[in-house]
Amino acid sequence: MNIVIMGTGLRKIGMVALAIFILLGTPLVTLAQDVDKGGYAVGPQYDTTHVYVAPEQFDPFVKSIIATFGGTTSKQGVFQVTPTSSQTMSQLVLTPVGTISVFGFKTPIPYPFGIERTGYLVDNFDKAVDEARTAGADVIVEPFPDPIGRDAIIQWPGGVNMQIYWHTQAPSYKPLATVPENRVYVSKQRADEFIQDFVRFAKGKVISDDAKAPGLEIGKPNETYRRVRIESGFGKMTVMVTDGHLPWPYGREMTGYEVSNLNDTLTKAKAAGASVLVAPIDSAHRQSAIVQFPGGYIAEIHSVSP
Repeated sequence: MNIVIMGTGLRKIGMVALAIFILLGTPLVTLAQDVDKGGYAVGPQYDTTHVYVAPEQFDPFVKSIIATFGGTTSKQGVFQVTPTSSQTMSQLVLTPVGTISVFGFKTPIPYPFGIERTGYLVDNFDKAVDEARTAGADVIVEPFPDPIGRDAIIQWPGGVNMQIYWHTQAPSYKPLATVPENRVYVSKQRADEFIQDFVRFAKGKVISDDAKAPGLEIGKPNETYRRVRIESGFGKMTVMVTDGHLPWPYGREMTGYEVSNLNDTLTKAKAAGASVLVAPIDSAHRQSAIVQFPGGYIAEIHSVSP
């Protein structure tokens, strides 16, 4: 079940949204040589950003995302996707650059749903939850059944919340044209612990660990910061290690989407009702911008130089 609250990700609803679709600073990390695709990951096209919007903004948000990136949607419905009583509109948005689970709660949102940023589909639910615990995660919502499978919400050191989910009937989605990145902001005190624990769980590798990345990337052009890029069977992750002194809207963007032409994509986004919060910048072989879609969801969009 993937859930996102105005830019916050939650995987639990991803499962429900999927049910709908089926109906749906010193670096201490050692650079690994290979990504273990074996793990429990199924594939990045099944890992969704959870987006929460007000019910009246539900349709405008979905239309804006499709107009910007292309893709298709599942049938929209109203479901209970939490272990306690609630009702939410839910729809899965399948774009070539990433999958989104959209939720528009008609009832108050039960705690702690809405604070987890992403949902990861696994092929062995119980073993994946146990492995997350072993790797250092806290299970903040114990496993529970949903309409099409099982879910749990975990929290990593540094307060990074995610959902792990599993489907009774295995879904089948097309591979993505480009794999999005999970953009995570953590403190200097917990960064190494988070990185080491997540890499252990995901059977991934650290692609780069730049202790002096350009601060321009986080709205602080006269400073540097630590940027760590990770890849695993779950896809990509970029970890921003900061002091938390971040100008708006940095830290609010949960996902970064890679497109072939940033300017063309921004033109489509603005025509579809989105606002460009940060104009394009060039850094580290990419041109990037930050956009806010109808309903409040904030995302990074970038194109990559060869």
